[in-house]
Amino acid sequence: MKILGISAGTRNGNNDSMCKEALMGAQEAGAEVEFIRLLDLDIKHCTGCIACVRTLMSGQGGICTLKDDFEWLKDKILDADGIVFSVPIFEKGALGMFRTLLDRFGPRMDRANNVIGTKIARENGGKEPDQRVLKNKAVSYMALGGSEWTTRVQCDMELFSLVPMWKTINNEVFDWSTNILLDEERINKVNKIGKNLAMASLEADNAEYLGDQGICPHCHSRNFYLNNDSSEAVCCLCGIIGEIKVTDGKISFYFPEEQLSHAHNTMPGKLIHVNDIRGTVETLKDMKNSPVYAERIKKYKEFIQPLRPEN
Repeated sequence: MKILGISAGTRNGNNDSMCKEALMGAQEAGAEVEFIRLLDLDIKHCTGCIACVRTLMSGQGGICTLKDDFEWLKDKILDADGIVFSVPIFEKGALGMFRTLLDRFGPRMDRANNVIGTKIARENGGKEPDQRVLKNKAVSYMALGGSEWTTRVQCDMELFSLVPMWKTINNEVFDWSTNILLDEERINKVNKIGKNLAMASLEADNAEYLGDQGICPHCHSRNFYLNNDSSEAVCCLCGIIGEIKVTDGKISFYFPEEQLSHAHNTMPGKLIHVNDIRGTVETLKDMKNSPVYAERIKKYKEFIQPLRPEN
């Protein structure tokens, strides 16, 4: 059993230290552990070229055109049985480097895309995507912030699990955490998060969520998009549509059971999204074949050019 710790904080700071504390807990539970500092790596921004999806859906395995440390990191992630992230909170959410990692993980690592890509490759004698993506895996998240400005970070982090449909075990926020290295109660909690992860990794197929219960009973998110013209609320993480209600002074989220088949972290929900994206790709293709499109692109190209710094 191998547990990988990934810290997105400053060198030897609170995030590095708490990531290592969680790894200590995992090691005490019998795990082999590895540690990576995200900021030590060269991870370029996703350019949205969609080469990864195009090659995945044409039986070529899914290829990223960018040359950096991402492939090395992806291999470490896929090789691990469990992953624990320790992430600093910037502007209420996860820092940009974590989001960049998520962008690069994106559709290329989506479970539905990989199931379909595998089927296409096998039917046409192509290259299968890495089958480790389809293996269930346990993941835990810890977010460290210096105040109470922490209200978006859990949703940011959980998106990483949503893409490949891996199982989140803990998703914890430590606010006012500047002095966490002197807080024995919180250190013990972090150690327990590591132990929880190690034990869950032994049987990831049947692992259960052990973290903050949140509000959404399906994904435990606390973040919702509220519509102006109805009482509907949309869970910002799993996309389930329901209603926010207050019962006996307690807020709850209620939704019809059939909404579960639309949840973004389920295979039925992902297949709906695949079909939606297929439709938008066809729309884009038709648009680019239009003479009006060519004229308008020409107009915008000729109007102004982007500024670049002088060498």
